Amino acid sequence: MSAFTGIPVAALDFYEDLEADNSKSFWAAHRSVYDDAVRAPMTALLAELEPEFGDGKLFRPHRDVRFAKDKSPYKTHQGLFVESYSGAGYYAQIDAAGLLVAGGFYASTPAQLARYRAAVDDERRGRQLARIVGRVRSTGFEIGGDRLKTRPRGVADDHPRLDLLRHRSLTASIRHVSPDWLATPEAATQIRRSWRAMRPLVEWLTTAVDSTE
Repeated sequence: MSAFTGIPVAALDFYEDLEADNSKSFWAAHRSVYDDAVRAPMTALLAELEPEFGDGKLFRPHRDVRFAKDKSPYKTHQGLFVESYSGAGYYAQIDAAGLLVAGGFYASTPAQLARYRAAVDDERRGRQLARIVGRVRSTGFEIGGDRLKTRPRGVADDHPRLDLLRHRSLTASIRHVSPDWLATPEAATQIRRSWRAMRPLVEWLTTAVDSTE
């Protein structure tokens, strides 16, 4: 496998064009661009990061449109994911705008969500998460995820961590809009630095949702 040398500008251009013409004919005519400018460098990037963070995967470029109103056949981004536990881990994505780096707890079964909320409710573990989230936010990451508009059933209005208890998923992310270093090996360094910064969050969430803990 080739060493990672960066994500070329051609990858961003490819997704800008795909947003304008998300069709099978466009994909067929530009498949070589996807293979060379998107898939190959993202595969090399993942290989660069795996020794520290664990085995990962590249997501398929095709959308699952079986139950979707939008029948566009292709995703307008390419993501990679290193899973620390089912639904939790580290993420990176390229699209027309540039690079998105993220991590956290993305999906949950009812049992996982119950374990997460029990951990947040616990005084010691819940306060630990609040401190971690505060530190991650203070270093420039956006805290997001799917949230209830109201409080979970059975939770008091004055619970000190009500905001965290509303989350059904919890993520930290940072977006880099066409940075100069994206087309260089520095991109791997920047992603590695971001994943390290969010590692305490990912590890806390992994422990919270892991049924073996």
